[in-house]
Amino acid sequence: MKTKISKILLFSIVLILFQACVNEDMVPYYEKQQPGKVVIRGYNAQKDSIQIAVDGKILKDGKIDAYIKKISKDHEFVFYGDKTKVVEITNKISKKLISSYTLTTEKPIDTISFYTKEELLIENVLATKPGKITKTGNAGFKFIFPTLNKYSASGYTGKLDGIMRKVNGEVVGTVKNIGKDTYSDFIEFPASLPPIIRMELVKHNTTESYINGKQVITIMLMTANKSRLVVLDERKDENGKFLNVDASLNLVDYFDF
Repeated sequence: MKTKISKILLFSIVLILFQACVNEDMVPYYEKQQPGKVVIRGYNAQKDSIQIAVDGKILKDGKIDAYIKKISKDHEFVFYGDKTKVVEITNKISKKLISSYTLTTEKPIDTISFYTKEELLIENVLATKPGKITKTGNAGFKFIFPTLNKYSASGYTGKLDGIMRKVNGEVVGTVKNIGKDTYSDFIEFPASLPPIIRMELVKHNTTESYINGKQVITIMLMTANKSRLVVLDERKDENGKFLNVDASLNLVDYFDF
């Protein structure tokens, strides 16, 4: 009899504890679930492939667990309570962390867009659209300069302007406010042949080079009725010293805006 009573008592205690767990833990936990989604658009120009992980779990497309060149991936998940999600992008071979992003319930549907190559990362690519051409036959440009001072160590930290000339020396315009983290103002002008522009980089609202005693000129192409998002990139020589500024990277060639 005592044994039977003990079993009933034990069962009652287990039942009470189970109900407490359901009422106090499981139900509120369930109620706090929120669907989330991250839209990933990127381009990997590195020699090695890259991997993308959410909370340490590598994203896959079938058996493919790494990406090279164009990346287009939508990933759905669930937020639990106020917990965040961490997205990490790494080099598959070296395991070097390229970038990390934190997703929160404040923005349950978020976008990550980036361009990466050796020693260069452009983030939030899709946040800035190319300028709108207002006249048929014009070429348009916006510029950003993420590697400003990487090798030149000029000491100048302000915005830059770009004096744009045809190969014959005729000035077609001056683009203003080229930044390290922000795009310049939009500039457009009639395209012509040969389709080459030489742009001199100077301190904002001056004609003075941003590198003391050194004229800095970069060369790019112009195309009628096309608007470019150009990434300026300081390059080094074999000794690690400043060599020049490259202007060949046009993000419009790699992304759908």
